Amino acid sequence: MDELQHEDGVMGGALARVPGGSFLMTSCYQGARAGLLVSSVQVCAREPTMLCVAARKGHAIDPLIRDSRTFAIGVVERSDTFIVRRFGARLNGAGSATHVEGSDPFDAMAYSTLVTSCPLLPQCGTWFDCELVRRLDLESDHELFVGQVLGVVHSGSREVVELEA
Repeated sequence: MDELQHEDGVMGGALARVPGGSFLMTSCYQGARAGLLVSSVQVCAREPTMLCVAARKGHAIDPLIRDSRTFAIGVVERSDTFIVRRFGARLNGAGSATHVEGSDPFDAMAYSTLVTSCPLLPQCGTWFDCELVRRLDLESDHELFVGQVLGVVHSGSREVVELEA
């Protein structure tokens, strides 16, 4: 399920010790929705709370995040093969996905929203609804998105963050 393929040897062994997981990044803009499976999400600030997400370049979610300035991050359980199949497509046709490129991957799926209107799937028990504050081009195959957390869903409870005026 890991989106990043690590080399063998010393580099591969060292990178395997860095925490990672499976996360679903979603966004929407003017009726278009997209989702992308990512493996690198970190808390990068506490006051206000911000997340940093590393996502591969060139995916359909890029223009939606750029135009809406919003994204959501859901924690994907290791046993959830549906989300992996649905949103784990690779660039250039590698990998497999059950949706057709250019179609709405959320079509006929139950989802909710919190603050930003980004789709939140019930299969993920934890969600962070974020406003984009920085986007960094790393001049590599990935870029970084930094988002301020506006709302959280965790274990069935929902909380909207009070922003300072």
